[in-house]
Amino acid sequence: MDTNSINEIMKVIHEFFPEQASIAISNTTEFVYYQPSKKIDLKILPGDPVKEGTATHKALLYGQKVNEFINSEIFGVSYYGMSIPIIEEGETKGAVTAIFPQQPSPFLSKYMTIKTDENWYPVKHNQVLFLETQLRKTFVKTEVREGFHRLNLSELELFLSSESFIRCHRSYIVNIAFIKEIQPDSHSTFLLEMTDGTRIPVSQRYASYFRRALGF
Repeated sequence: MDTNSINEIMKVIHEFFPEQASIAISNTTEFVYYQPSKKIDLKILPGDPVKEGTATHKALLYGQKVNEFINSEIFGVSYYGMSIPIIEEGETKGAVTAIFPQQPSPFLSKYMTIKTDENWYPVKHNQVLFLETQLRKTFVKTEVREGFHRLNLSELELFLSSESFIRCHRSYIVNIAFIKEIQPDSHSTFLLEMTDGTRIPVSQRYASYFRRALGF
């Protein structure tokens, strides 16, 4: 990744992650950017190699999001890492990793609370059909209701299981279990028909990754 790419990533990074998280960006072999927080600092320097066993290394290796507690053997400090690979045209080019001093609430990995009118409703992740960015908020459609979540789409993605949810567009994350049909669309992209009848595009940016992840 060049300097311009990193700068573009950093324009949105600050909106995506809480202040207590340190942020690391890597290419496929080494770190190219690091911003420590006041809560935790792994002392990473640009040019440092991506070490085996880290959250970043696993995201690069598997080509998918990794949420994992990493013990102190590697950096001398234990941390909870959330790493998302940067994928361009179906190839992993790097990763963005959020580094926390401790694991976020375990309930976030199973439930999300959405607001409808003046009320809040906890819903299980496996009831969610899809999530959509709408005017800097996240619209959540479930089997029984719909509403908005306070976190943005990329923040929520960190807590969703990569075995069930997949990013298919800058503005959409879908639950694979609720995809009724995958239809070919123009320019080698796809259109998803969900079980509730909603039609969701797979953008060209995510098409190769989407196809590889679902094995077709």
